Amino acid sequence: MTPPAGIPAAQAEVAGLLRGLTGAEPVETHISAVFVGPDDAFKLKKALHLPFLDFSTLAARQTFARRELELNRPHAPGIYRDVVAVTRGADGALRLGGEGAPVEWLLRMAPVPAADFLDAIAARGALDEALLDAVADAAAALLAQAPPAPGVDPAARMAIVLDGNRQGCLEAGLDPSRVQAIAQAMQARLAALAPWMQARAAAGLVRRCHGDLHLANFCLWEGRPVAFDALEFDEALARIDIGYEVAFLLMDIEVRAGRAAANRVMGRLLTRIGDAELPRGLPFWLAQRALVRAKIEAGRGRDGATYLDAAERFLAEAPPRLVAIGGLQGSGKTRLARALAPWLGASPGALHLRSDEIRKRRAGVPPEARLPEAAYAPEESRAVHAEMFFAARVALDAGRSVVLDAVFRDPALREAAAAAAGDAPFLGLWLDAPLGLLQARIAARRAAGGDASDATEAVVARAAAADPGPVGWTRLDAAGDPVAAARALLALPPGGVVRK
Repeated sequence: MTPPAGIPAAQAEVAGLLRGLTGAEPVETHISAVFVGPDDAFKLKKALHLPFLDFSTLAARQTFARRELELNRPHAPGIYRDVVAVTRGADGALRLGGEGAPVEWLLRMAPVPAADFLDAIAARGALDEALLDAVADAAAALLAQAPPAPGVDPAARMAIVLDGNRQGCLEAGLDPSRVQAIAQAMQARLAALAPWMQARAAAGLVRRCHGDLHLANFCLWEGRPVAFDALEFDEALARIDIGYEVAFLLMDIEVRAGRAAANRVMGRLLTRIGDAELPRGLPFWLAQRALVRAKIEAGRGRDGATYLDAAERFLAEAPPRLVAIGGLQGSGKTRLARALAPWLGASPGALHLRSDEIRKRRAGVPPEARLPEAAYAPEESRAVHAEMFFAARVALDAGRSVVLDAVFRDPALREAAAAAAGDAPFLGLWLDAPLGLLQARIAARRAAGGDASDATEAVVARAAAADPGPVGWTRLDAAGDPVAAARALLALPPGGVVRK
C-alpha cells in the first residue's frame, strides 16, 4: 500500500511553525518530515496509521520519537539531541517547549548538509576506497554493539518478509513472471537454509540491529561515516540475523556504486567481525533486500526493475573457486586480489581474506593500527593462517569463491592453501619483483599510511634472503601490472563484468 503523500492536515499548523523556525520546506519520506534549519533539524512523525506502523496518536508519536532517540544517540550522539514538545500557550500560539499541554512531539537533531549523505556521495561517484573502508568499520562497530534478540525464528520471519515482498512487487506492477521466478528460487534457498539460520539464532547471531542499514542512512559527521535513523517502529523487522543487516548495505552499495565497491566492503566487514559462516546466507539475504527496494521504488513510480536485476545476480549460481596470491611484501598482492575478487562468482564476488587484516582483528585493533613484532611470532602466524584457511573452506562450502592474500613464503602454507580448496578449482599466483622496487613501494606505503601491512624495508629484505623452496604456483611479473595476465588465467573479461 502506498502511504498518503504530504503532511496530514491535522499537523499543518505544526508544520507551519517549523517552516517559520527553520526557513525551509521539509524533506519528506512516506512516514516523516524533516525541517532543516541553520542550527537545528526537526523530525516530525506523520500522523499515519499504516499496515506496518501506527503513528496516529500523539502518545504513539512521543513514544516512537523517544525510542528513535534511544536507539540512535549511542552511535550518533552529535546528531541526535533531544525530544521536544510543541505546546500551545494561553494566547493560542504554538511554541517549542513552552508552557501548556503538548500538541506534538519532535525529534531535534543537528543539521547535516544534503551533500554529506552517503547515497548522495555515491551518486556523484565519490565513494572512494578510504570511505568504503570507513563504512565497513562503522557497520562492524554497530554489529559488535547490537544486543542479542532471543526467541526469534529467523527462517519463519524471512518467509513472512519474502511473501510480503513478492506480493508488494506484484502490486507495484513489476513483471509477474520475473517476480514469481525470483520468489520461488528464494523459497527453495530458504528451505535449505532454515536449520542453519536457527543454529545461528541459538548462537546469538540474531540481534537487535539497526534494521535499515543502507547508504541513505549514513552521513559524514566530523569526517567519518555515521549510521543514523535506526528502525524504531517495528521490533520484528530489527531483530534479525546480523547477515541480513549486512546484506542491506552490500546490496545498496552494489547497485549504487558497483560490484567492486560492494566486494571491498564485504571483505573488510566480514574480516572485522570474524563471522566465517555468514557468506552461506548472503545470496538469499541480498536478494531479499533487493526485493524490499524493488517494491518500494516501483510503488513510488520509479525503476524497480533494477533491483529485480540485482536479485537475479545475487541468486545466480557459479561454481566456487579458490585463488591464492603470494609473494614478498610490496609485490602488490592486495591490489591484485581487489582487482580479481569482485568478478569471481556471483555478486558481489569472491570473499577476499587478507592475513594482515585477520591478524589485526585477532589483536583487537583496527586494520591500519601498527602491531609490535611479538604479534608476528610463529605461533600467532600459524593461528592467523589456520583461521584464514578455515574461513576459506566454509565460504567455498557455501558456494562462494575466495581469494587468499598472504606472503605464503613457507611451502607448508602454500600446500595448506591448495588443500583448503577441497574439490573446488585452485589457482596459486606468485608475484615476483626486484627487491629494490619492493622496498621502494613499502617505503611509499608507510609514508602514505592507511594500510594493514606492518612490513618495513628490513622485513622484506629478510624475507628475500630466505629460501621459499620450489614455487609451483604460476609466477607473474609484479614489476609491472599483473592484473591483465591474472584475468586471462582466470578467463575473466579484461575490463571486468559489466553490471546490468
